[in-house]
Parts: sequence; C-alpha cells; structure tokens
Amino acid sequence: MNRLMRLVGLSLASLSCLAMVAPASAQGRRDGQGEARRELRAGNVQTLRQIENRVLPQMRGMDYLGMDEFVANTYRLKFIKNGRVVFVDVDARTGRIINVMK
Repeated sequence: MNRLMRLVGLSLASLSCLAMVAPASAQGRRDGQGEARRELRAGNVQTLRQIENRVLPQMRGMDYLGMDEFVANTYRLKFIKNGRVVFVDVDARTGRIINVMK
C-alpha cells in the first residue's frame, strides 16, 4: 500500500508540473505570432505566403501541414513524409532553408 501511495503522489506531482508548463508554452507561441506581425509590419520579414511559395516546391514527396511557429525571425514549417513529421526552419528575411529536422 505504501508503494502505491508513493506512485500516486509522484504521478500527481508530475501532472501538476505539466499544468504549470503548458500555459507558459502557449504564451510563448502567442508571443511568436505577435513578433511575426511586428516584423512583417516593419518590412523586416517576408509573409508566410511568400515563404511557402519559395519552400514548398523544394519539399518534393512531403505533404505540407502548415506553419508550426515563428521565433527569432524564423518560420518553422511542418511537413509529413512516410508517416514521419519533418520540421523545416526558414529564415523569414531571405526565405532560405536553415535547418531540416527529421
């Protein structure tokens, strides 16, 4: 019984930690959208449509799922190929692919 109580206690502690982290990551994503809007208005970055028009033709054999996030003037685009998710980081200023994470 003591072992079960310890397991339940650890599970509850883990869940409470996750509950604290989830709102923080959601807030970070909202900040990324605000950053993207500010940079776009200032003329510092390309629109998502421009980025997609440049990058999608290079990603043959992959299905495009959409933009995942915008951080530090980088668009992260999400693709899927053979059941595996692939993230592609693109410089928002130049449209150049920076990194592909399979």
